[in-house]
Amino acid sequence: MKIIRAVLVGNPNVGKTSLLNHLAGSNLKIGNWPGVTVEKKEGKTYFQDFEILLIDLPGIYTLEELVSEDEKITFDFLYSKNYEVLLNIIETPRIERDLYLTTQLLDLEKPMILVLNMMDEAQKLGIEVDIKRLQDLLKIKVLSTNGRTGEGVKELLPAIVETYEQEIKPTKIRYETSEETKIKEKRLYFSQGLAKEVVKRKLLTKESFTEILDRFLIHPVWGNLFFLLIMYFTFKIAFDFSIPFSDWIEGFIQNFIGPLIFQIFIFLGAPSWVGDFFSSAVIGGVGTVLVFIPLIFSIYFLLTLLETSGYLPRVAFLMDRWTHKLGLHGLSVFPLVLALGCNVPALIATRTFQDRKDKFLVMTMIPFISCPARLVLFSFFATLFFSQPVWIIFFLYLLGLVFSILTSFLLRKTFLKRELSHFVMDLPPYRIPSLKIIFKIVWFHLQSFIYRAGTLIFLISIFIWLLLNLPPGIQKVEDSLAGKIGKTIGVIFSPIGLSDWRITTSLIPAFLAREAIISTMGVILLEEKTKEIKEIDLKEEAKTQILDLIKTFKEAFYGFFSLWPQSLSLNPEEAQGLKKEISKILTFKQALSFLIFLLIYNSCLATFVTMWKEGSKRLAFLFLGYSFALAWILAFIIYCLL
Repeated sequence: MKIIRAVLVGNPNVGKTSLLNHLAGSNLKIGNWPGVTVEKKEGKTYFQDFEILLIDLPGIYTLEELVSEDEKITFDFLYSKNYEVLLNIIETPRIERDLYLTTQLLDLEKPMILVLNMMDEAQKLGIEVDIKRLQDLLKIKVLSTNGRTGEGVKELLPAIVETYEQEIKPTKIRYETSEETKIKEKRLYFSQGLAKEVVKRKLLTKESFTEILDRFLIHPVWGNLFFLLIMYFTFKIAFDFSIPFSDWIEGFIQNFIGPLIFQIFIFLGAPSWVGDFFSSAVIGGVGTVLVFIPLIFSIYFLLTLLETSGYLPRVAFLMDRWTHKLGLHGLSVFPLVLALGCNVPALIATRTFQDRKDKFLVMTMIPFISCPARLVLFSFFATLFFSQPVWIIFFLYLLGLVFSILTSFLLRKTFLKRELSHFVMDLPPYRIPSLKIIFKIVWFHLQSFIYRAGTLIFLISIFIWLLLNLPPGIQKVEDSLAGKIGKTIGVIFSPIGLSDWRITTSLIPAFLAREAIISTMGVILLEEKTKEIKEIDLKEEAKTQILDLIKTFKEAFYGFFSLWPQSLSLNPEEAQGLKKEISKILTFKQALSFLIFLLIYNSCLATFVTMWKEGSKRLAFLFLGYSFALAWILAFIIYCLL
C-alpha cells in the first residue's frame, strides 16, 4: 500500500482532534513527540489502495512568532515538509481570524485541503460561506464538516487521495518585497480580502448561547463563584464515583484473586513462597495499577467534558490575575485543585500546559497538596497523640500549601526562570460535547497511563514485596531485607526522632502508598506473619464479591447525587490494640515530626512514576531528593523546637 502522510493544522480549539477521532477510530494513538513532553496524536485509516497516516499538530495561531514548545513543534514539522498533504482546519464561525494562518500555509507550496469545520455553528450565527468561490480563489478543495457529529468527515478521504495524486497546490501570494513587515501586511490584507469575498453575515443576529453564558461564567464576581461551584462538583463527582470502585478492586484482588492464585499453586505442588510471590507480588502489583483506573477514568472524563464544552479556557481567563503573582497562568489552578483528591490525575492534567517550564513548575507544586491517603494518616495519628486533632490536620494541609507556593517561587527565580508572557486568551464558543468522542479520548489516555506509568508501578511493587519477604522462610518483618534496611537507615532518621527500626521500616511500603504505613505497623507491632494467606471458600467468597460489587454501585450512585463529598468521610482501620502499641514507641514530638516528614516527602510511588513519565526522569529524581531533604530539615526543626 502507498502511504499518504496528512497533517491536521489550525488554530487551537478548531476541532482537529474530533476530526481525527472520526477518521482514525480505534487506530488513534496518543503519546509524546520525541524528546519532549508535548502530547502527540496520530492515527491511520485505509481508503482505496492507500494507507493514510493522520498527524494532529499542536494548535498554532501564526508561524511568524513562536512562544511555546508546542508551537515550535508545529513550526518545525511543517517546514520539514515530511508529509504529502496539508489539512488546514478552519473554525468557520471565526473564519476571518483563521484565514491569516492559511495565508502563511500557502507559502509552504504543499498540496492542501481547506476544511471548514463547525459549519452548523456558523449558520446559527448568521454566517454563510461561499465554498465554491473560496475553492476558485485558492485553487484547492474546500469541504465543510461537523467534528461533533462526524457529518462530512468521510468526504475528506477521497479528497486527500485526489489532492495527493494530482498534487493540487494552493494559490501562492506574490510578495513585491522581502521586508518582513511588508509581508505580514500583505498576508493580512489577503486574508481580509478573502473573507470579504466569501463570507456573508446577516445584519441582525440574536444573542448567542455563548454570550448569554459568559455574562455569568466570566463575570469578575459571579464567574469566580461559578468556578468554585464547578470545581467542587468536578472534584466531588470524580472521587465519590471512583473511590467505591477502587476500594472494590483492591478488596477483590486481595481477598479473592490473591488467595485463589495461592491455592492454585499449592494444589499444583509448588512451594508456598512461589504461591505467595504470584498471589501477593504479581497479582498485588497488578492490583496497585488497577486501583487507579476508576479515578483516572473519572478525572479524564470530566476534564475532557470541560475542555470540549469550552469551559476550561475560561478557567485560565478567570484565574490569570491571581496566578500571575506566582509566575503562572490561570490554567495551573485546575491541577492544583485536583491534587486534593489524588496527585496522579493532577500531574496528568498538566498535559494541557503549552510551556514546558510552566508544566514542570506546577508538577513540583502538586505533591505538597495532601490527598485522602494522607488524610487517613493524619486523622489516625492526630486523634492518638493530640487533644485537638482537627487543628493539627488543618495545620498540616496549610503547611503543605505554603511549601507548594514557596517551591514555585524558588524554582521561578532559579532553574525555571522565565519572563511571564502576556497573551490574548481565545475563548471558544460553548458546545455540547460528543460522548462518543469523549469516551474515545478517555480510553486512549487510560491506555497511555497503563502502558507508561502502570508498568513501572508494577515492577516497583514487586521489588518492595521482595524486600518485605526475603530471605525465604522469615517469620517476622524484622528479619527481612526491609527490616534490615529499616535498621540501617535509622541513623538518618535518628536526628528527627525516628530511630526505631519499626518506624523506619514502615516508610518502605509507604512509598508504594501512604496508607500502607498503618497496615505495615500492624504487621510489625502485632507480630502477624506477612506471608500467611488464608484459604477461602471460592463459592462463598465469589458470592461476597458480587454482593460487594452491588454495594459499590449503590455507593457510587449515592455519592454521585449527594451534595457533600462522601470520599472525605474517614473510616481508617483503627484497631485499638495497634494504637496502644504505637503509643508505646512514639511520643508527641516524634509523632508530629513523623507527620511533617510524610506531608512534605514525595507522596507515593504512583506520583513519582507519573512525574517521571509526564515530565522527565531527571525531574522525578531531583524532586524526590529535594522533597526528602526539605521534609527532613523541617521535621528536624520542629522536633528540636518542641
